[in-house]
Amino acid sequence: MRLLALSAVLLVSGFAHAGEASLRFSIADAWAMPLVQIDDHQPTGGFLFDIMQSMAAQANLTAEYRVVPMQRVQRTLERGAIDVRCYAAQSWMPNLSGDYTWSLPLLIQRDLLISTPDNAAPRAPLTLTGETIGTVLGYAYPTLQAAFDNDVLRRDDARSEVQVLQKLQIHRYRYAVGNQWSLDWFNRNLPEEQKLRGVAVLDEQPVGCVVRNDTSIPAQRLMRILLRMRMSGEIDRIMSRYNTVSGLPADRPAAP
Repeated sequence: MRLLALSAVLLVSGFAHAGEASLRFSIADAWAMPLVQIDDHQPTGGFLFDIMQSMAAQANLTAEYRVVPMQRVQRTLERGAIDVRCYAAQSWMPNLSGDYTWSLPLLIQRDLLISTPDNAAPRAPLTLTGETIGTVLGYAYPTLQAAFDNDVLRRDDARSEVQVLQKLQIHRYRYAVGNQWSLDWFNRNLPEEQKLRGVAVLDEQPVGCVVRNDTSIPAQRLMRILLRMRMSGEIDRIMSRYNTVSGLPADRPAAP
């Protein structure tokens, strides 16, 4: 009888676990701190992780994460293998097929042209010629794309932004592209004379989340949660844990 009772308890527990509603997020394997910390192929920290965790918790859903190569994130969303992609901009996915709801902008990503301390003079990006530029595999760089297409500049792709900066640090090339958050995180423990320097702003892009419109996903509730997180200052408080800022005014969201 005890065995039967234990079996019944396990069966009920199994059904309860299987019935938990979940929200599946994409994580690009190229992301690094302070955006996301990835351990054993799962996110464990970073401000994007904290935002997604809070978003799911406020919707009473269990967050699940799919870590995929950057080049496959859009395809994974389109085929319904994930429900939400955060850290996204419509300009990054102009050919997105399907029915989706976009959130208001949550952050402003600032892309910089970065160099070493011995080459830190401001530089107009369009004056660069014959240079190899450190880039992330699968990332698009609209400001430099024409120069890449015309072989005026050459890409040197790495798997993540931190790898790009590490290669710049050992002078594999003279310039790289990275966002302000990653640069600040990379520099945080370096002596002043060793810190990498931003020498030009390439782009400033508002980014948010995109949610699949599906009857099983409470898209509009998620949009309201993200709006509340932005307006209440929660996102700014999350960013402050990592000694950084969202880039948006704290008192109001940016226009879509």
